[in-house]
Amino acid sequence: MSTQTQEAAKLEQLSHESPDEIEIAAGREREQLEGWVPALASEKDVREVLEKAFDYRGDVTITRKDGSDVQGYLYDRKTGKTLADSVVRVMPANGSGRVSIAYADIAGLAFSGRDTAAGKTFDAWVKKYWEKKAAGEKNIQIEPEKLD
Repeated sequence: MSTQTQEAAKLEQLSHESPDEIEIAAGREREQLEGWVPALASEKDVREVLEKAFDYRGDVTITRKDGSDVQGYLYDRKTGKTLADSVVRVMPANGSGRVSIAYADIAGLAFSGRDTAAGKTFDAWVKKYWEKKAAGEKNIQIEPEKLD
């Protein structure tokens, strides 16, 4: 994963380029999180993993300290000074109402759902884009992939 310094340097470099000369801007490297079950050994681990879960574009499974599980999309988090003051909000996959869970109540987390932002979808689109452009097509658009 690139650092903020590396990203700033790349943005500085690109700022001197004409938009007509570059058609693809540098992106961010994504971690492969799908299927990962991280250890939550410390407060720092909990906070870092929940930040990654917030950025993840698939479902997660949160195991509470009481043994219950919540599977769904983690769409919000509020960080406080302590784990008890911090909460995540999840839209459960079963369609029940939104759930708030304190960081202090989380025993485990798994990146259990398919990461809809992962893969070579964009790379495949870029390849198709250049093929269509070379063939003389106009108004080339991105078409979303079908979700399960």
